[in-house]
Amino acid sequence: MSIHDTKILHLDSNHPLLWDQLEQAGFQNEADFTSSKTEIEAKIHNYQGVVIRSRFKIDQEFIDKAVNLKFIARVGAGLESIDCDYAESKGIQLIAAPEGNRNAVGEHALGMLLSLMNKLNRADRLIRQGQWVREGNRGYELEGKTVGIIGYGNMGKSFAQKLRGFDVDVLCCDLLPNVGDGNAKQVSLSELQAKADVLSLHIPWTPETDKMINTDFIHAFAKPFWFINTSRGKNVVTDDLVAALESGKILGAGLDVLEYEKLSFENLFIDTERPKAFEYLLQAENVLLTPHIAGWTFESHQKLAQTIVDKILQLFC
Repeated sequence: MSIHDTKILHLDSNHPLLWDQLEQAGFQNEADFTSSKTEIEAKIHNYQGVVIRSRFKIDQEFIDKAVNLKFIARVGAGLESIDCDYAESKGIQLIAAPEGNRNAVGEHALGMLLSLMNKLNRADRLIRQGQWVREGNRGYELEGKTVGIIGYGNMGKSFAQKLRGFDVDVLCCDLLPNVGDGNAKQVSLSELQAKADVLSLHIPWTPETDKMINTDFIHAFAKPFWFINTSRGKNVVTDDLVAALESGKILGAGLDVLEYEKLSFENLFIDTERPKAFEYLLQAENVLLTPHIAGWTFESHQKLAQTIVDKILQLFC
């Protein structure tokens, strides 16, 4: 199949360069940002490519109706909203763009860590309330600490690179062997848990990582530690995280993602009832929350789109 015979359906808005460069290359672009999943399924047989962010899950039913689909491109780092095994069994190429927002995630994780350790958000809030509190906002220095990174792919490596300017030991743990580098020493999980003062998660959400951060996992750490999660909320049991915050086992938590997010990442709750654990997070002064924006910068918006364009073009080279 040639580029000129390839129709691409865009299901979410993205940086305009994605549309423009694909059009310039000769692809036929069409957009549908509003139709229901059922309505999209009724016409998906007309397309050879799909570009999506997180609008809905691409499951077996969708793939069965996409009889002419050659590729699915997700403008983001993860592919958990796609039934990857089934898509690949149908000969559909899967494209993601972790290279596009890895720098943003690394910077965000570092910003969260420094803010937590130095109580920047708490100090700012108290001053705005008219309280000039110095001793109560005494912070901790990162120097001399051991930072543990679980998941040493694009995001984990970016965070480790950002730590090069600090006098810290950086350890990484990953399912793949020999991924350590000059920025992080690869160790076993047990060694990381024995030494880490900081834990930063950079793992996908899979059956293996679902609810991975639970009470047993947390209490396997030898020391109290700061916790940063810019990966996926469902990797953490929030009730267990809150218990560790209450006990002091976790000194502070920077959470860009929450267990309660919908799959689309665009909304927080499936229903309107707020879990007790989330209410605790809202009130806790040693918790920093952001709305799944670690990879959501002006620069990454462009880089994600460019990465997708480049990978789509590679399929036709």
